[in-house]
Amino acid sequence: MNARILAPLLLVFLTVQRLLELRVARANERWAREHGAVEYGREHYPLFFVLHPAWMIATLLEGRRSGARVSWPALLLFVLAQPLRYWVIRTLGRFWNTRILIVPGGERVRGGPFRFLPHPNYAVVALELASAPLAVGAWRTALAFTVLNAALLLLVRIPAEERALRAYTAGENG
Repeated sequence: MNARILAPLLLVFLTVQRLLELRVARANERWAREHGAVEYGREHYPLFFVLHPAWMIATLLEGRRSGARVSWPALLLFVLAQPLRYWVIRTLGRFWNTRILIVPGGERVRGGPFRFLPHPNYAVVALELASAPLAVGAWRTALAFTVLNAALLLLVRIPAEERALRAYTAGENG
């Protein structure tokens, strides 16, 4: 299979997947706010709505231009990341969201993939951001968005989540 064929298919898959996930996130957000959730990191939230669509479009454009053959190992990594993504979402249940929402009375989730990593969703996203573009020969996209995502996660998002969790547990113990 040629990357020119796979790149648009990946874009359609990712678009449908992300839109369905946003629907779940919105429902979970409504539930969380009805239960007194406090939001953290609101100021950086729009960056993800720039990063992810830009990554998807860049994967399509570079993949269609590359004319490369599909990298089956990279595509396999992308496919294997999907059950991991849904393991995280299922483990968090109503607490899963694209926002940082802390619900009073909730407990920090330590089961499922959280037994192995403190932030498994971000590991899955990092795997996707690299593997999907590499599957269609879009190595520049893989490199650029891996670096951008790492900077956003390591410098902004994960510290914001950790501050939110510390603030919650401090209030719980104080």
